[in-house]
Amino acid sequence: MKRWQFWLGAIISALLLWLALRGLHLADVWQALRGANYLWLLPGVAVYFLAVWARSWRWHYLLHPVKAISTATMFPIVAIGYMGNNIYPARAGELLRAYVLKRREAVSVSASLATIVVERVFDGVVMLGFVVFNLPALAAVTADSGFVGSIQQVAVYGSLLFAVALVAFLLAAAFPRRAQALFHRLVAPLLPERLRGKALEVVARFWDGLESLRSGRGVFMVFLTSIVIWLLETGKYWFVMHAFDFQVDFFALMLMNGIVNLATTIPSAPGYVGTFDAPGIAVLEAYGVPGAMAAGYTLVLHAALWLPITLLGAYYMARESLSWERVQAEMAREGAS
Repeated sequence: MKRWQFWLGAIISALLLWLALRGLHLADVWQALRGANYLWLLPGVAVYFLAVWARSWRWHYLLHPVKAISTATMFPIVAIGYMGNNIYPARAGELLRAYVLKRREAVSVSASLATIVVERVFDGVVMLGFVVFNLPALAAVTADSGFVGSIQQVAVYGSLLFAVALVAFLLAAAFPRRAQALFHRLVAPLLPERLRGKALEVVARFWDGLESLRSGRGVFMVFLTSIVIWLLETGKYWFVMHAFDFQVDFFALMLMNGIVNLATTIPSAPGYVGTFDAPGIAVLEAYGVPGAMAAGYTLVLHAALWLPITLLGAYYMARESLSWERVQAEMAREGAS
């Protein structure tokens, strides 16, 4: 990652944190944190790990046409990927888990990355579904805030973006020969000759990773699993909420989950600092939760989402005797094969 990209993310994170916490009395936030019943984090973490297991099953399903790999084998690799996303910039965890899968199961990085991109597209579709499904309720409680209008615009433009991406992947999966022929005709001639052969090889393996989308049943299973994953993650939001002295309904937390995870696509410091917290606090305030309470809850929720999976992923990565520097060096030497 280029240095200017790192500093851009850091600046965005700092700005969003300032926007989220301005006007709040930090003593009140501290009081909310002191008064929390942190035992509620235990079932929250448990249900979150169920969501990670469901993600592992989904990845196993997507990769099944390329190679049959058990969900139990996928789970540590997914945890390593989460750890990478949480502590390295530019979502490096996605490349990291593709590398570990190649190292352990000899699946090409290109095919793995194709399934990971498909995962992200389906996640985006579900997140936008959470937002759109709950917009009427948000509008009813904050009609004059100005917050609703901006979220509606994000939902509309985001829905169009993810819909186009999803259709493109489905068409590429359904008509692989035509899609590759189009790539050969339009893109390949623009590549330097010394890179063209390698690029065509990578693209062919990338299309292999879309095999699961070549049937209606495959698309349905991936979509259904994506819904289950994000409902389980919303369950963590619900459990952590019970540690604090406020109540909103499950649908409000679905909306919060959708908005904060869409916001984390914005460049930020590692761990989604600011991009998670600012919109989370704003959604809760829109539902009438006092700012200090909303800030305390969101900060604890963010830590509870970040810390357990990061520690688990770091454990699994140490067990693989890997370092990020080694992964970078080997990837640069071998290329995305």
